[in-house]
Amino acid sequence: MRRPLVAGNWKMNGTRASVAELIEALRLQDFPAGVEVAVFPSSLHLTQVVSGLQGRAIAVGAQDCAAEAGFGALTGEESASQLVDAGASWVLVGHSERRLIMGESDEVVSKKFVAALACGMTPALCLGETLEQRQAGQTLEVVGRQLASVLAGAGVAAFEKAVVAYEPVWAIGTGLTATPQQAQEVHAAIREQLAREDRRIADGVRILYGGSVKAENAAELFEMQDIDGGLIGGASLKANDFGAICRAAGN
Repeated sequence: MRRPLVAGNWKMNGTRASVAELIEALRLQDFPAGVEVAVFPSSLHLTQVVSGLQGRAIAVGAQDCAAEAGFGALTGEESASQLVDAGASWVLVGHSERRLIMGESDEVVSKKFVAALACGMTPALCLGETLEQRQAGQTLEVVGRQLASVLAGAGVAAFEKAVVAYEPVWAIGTGLTATPQQAQEVHAAIREQLAREDRRIADGVRILYGGSVKAENAAELFEMQDIDGGLIGGASLKANDFGAICRAAGN
């Protein structure tokens, strides 16, 4: 039985004051014991969130890491080693905004995935297609290629210590959401691709859905067989909404 996971990606949001308010509101939430909860603040607020959530069963992750695991001359980058030192235990890898806006290739994403694992972090590998790719019937091809790159670089055994997040690019921050059936189709294809390498590992991997998940639609999405939780964007900045999504995952 896969334990549901709900992760909040705060993206490039927050000040020290607003983050302090969000931390306090999260501490007051009643999260289901059977659901794993994680939040991903900006790196500027990482230590503040780690400290503020101490004593609560909420993991803290980073939104990105360098392709190099240790230390070196990479101005502006933060390695997985540094993020672990700051208290992060999770990291997002390959988020569509990194791929599309920052130009990260499948190869770079694979290297970041490997670097995170090497430092003991749990990577959340993000996969997804654009609206144009979906309309062209290329969804499974695109997602499959993105996953294949990481499988080639890290091996299927790495997914015993990782999660996958399917996030259709056209549904991120747009208010559009894949139907439960659309999301389930892709989640099932991801699991089957992993199963071709190792069925046991594939059955245990948690695959999250990300893309305009709200308290109103979370329960219907989480009912799908291969959807094991959510990667939540805007709704994770509102503690009550995020708590409601977590409780939906617990049901």
